Amino acid sequence: MQHRPKDTVPPAAATPPGASFSQPLRVADARNAIRHVFIRDLVLPCRIGVHRHEHGAPQRVRINLDLAVRDDRQLGDELANVVCYEEISTAVRAIVGRRHINLVETLAEEIASMCLEDGRVRSARVRIEKLDVLPDAVSVGVEIERFANL
Repeated sequence: MQHRPKDTVPPAAATPPGASFSQPLRVADARNAIRHVFIRDLVLPCRIGVHRHEHGAPQRVRINLDLAVRDDRQLGDELANVVCYEEISTAVRAIVGRRHINLVETLAEEIASMCLEDGRVRSARVRIEKLDVLPDAVSVGVEIERFANL
């Protein structure tokens, strides 16, 4: 019989037909695991732009985030053990609503910096799109990726 570590699932052939096999949820190689937490297509009114006509009223921006999160412990099905996309969304809304921002690059940097404040976040990819700028384009904008200092 071949030796198998005690925390692994036996091969399908070793489980008799009709038998149920149940083990707690385990994360494979959790020391190096990465989980991606994302927010897609968050559209918010934003006071943004360098041109005089952009200072009058908010314009729509679409924000996309992809956070590479260190996944180094069992989840235990507990919200406290994960990076919460609802908390990230609330923080993004606060940044967007705080003041007029001239550049989409500045907004992206501020959002990435906020995301990296959580020590579990290894990298943050942030895309900011202004939706109503060019009549013949769906959007214009910038995408950045920033990494945590390890």
